[in-house]
Amino acid sequence: MSARPRVALVGAGMISLYHLRAWQGAGAEVVAICDLDPAKAAARAAAFGIARVYQSPEALFAAGGFECVDIAASVGAHAPVARLAADHGVHIMVQKPLCETVAEAEALVTCVGARVRFMVRENYRFRPHYMTVRRWIDEGRIGRPRHAAISCRGSGLCPRPGEVPFLIQRQPYLTGFKRNLVFETMIHHLDVLRCLLGPLRVVAARLNRLAEGLPGEDTAAILLEGAEGLIATADGSLCAPGYPPLHGDRLEVIGTRGTVVMELNRVYLVGAEQDAVEVDLLGRYQECFTTAMTAFLAGLRDGTPFETDRLDNLETLRLMESVYRAAGVQVTP
Repeated sequence: MSARPRVALVGAGMISLYHLRAWQGAGAEVVAICDLDPAKAAARAAAFGIARVYQSPEALFAAGGFECVDIAASVGAHAPVARLAADHGVHIMVQKPLCETVAEAEALVTCVGARVRFMVRENYRFRPHYMTVRRWIDEGRIGRPRHAAISCRGSGLCPRPGEVPFLIQRQPYLTGFKRNLVFETMIHHLDVLRCLLGPLRVVAARLNRLAEGLPGEDTAAILLEGAEGLIATADGSLCAPGYPPLHGDRLEVIGTRGTVVMELNRVYLVGAEQDAVEVDLLGRYQECFTTAMTAFLAGLRDGTPFETDRLDNLETLRLMESVYRAAGVQVTP
């Protein structure tokens, strides 16, 4: 690793803005950017002073000159670009979900092996309101967790007269996703539950489509179980009238000595609501990206494990995929 690690970014879409800011904040230098749409790549390069722009990953890796690659392209590009990186000895950070199926992810992990370091950027566990809940549990404020419920609600897929639904306008690729809410959004919530509660198993799940004209589910209810009789539930809907277009979350964890609740931006212990901590979610949204990139560079520098290493993320993918199986949805290998 160079004193100031050199990074290449693959993918110049909406989310790349937060990635580029995060690399700056983490002390890395983004030396090249690649996107199938050269105009998008050029615009990001101009905004962040990136010298080299490429339209193909093959050309990017052939030119080289970087130790790490950040793969923020669409999910179908994750595996091929990660394989290219491993073949060129370049360390990998890849946006979640790692692959479209567990079988593809397992094959990718096997292919990369230990040739390079490999982290999946699963950002919810690094968001400040979730980190507050996690810290309080680690501090023993509620004792041993025994039950949890997490939910998300948003109106982003509700119809808008004369306009495209908010989430389709923001993320047009959702029109082609046969698996939507659980695969794209609630995978975050499943990862948070794993992080807070340990290993989980899906007991039952039901999925539904409330929005019109979309192939993937927008509503879900999931029942899970963990060690020592722990029960957890996860449910959500992106077609909930009256809620904001961008979904908000609620989490409740009941322990042996207390209960912690996170409602949107407020975190409190039940019975001590007056001492609630409030988080500026919009103002601090960038933090989860910068925290993840900083942890990635620290792991490379110190040789320490990544919290969201590719093997850990495989467990989240397996949990996500088992939701579809429990709901009777066939998962194509």
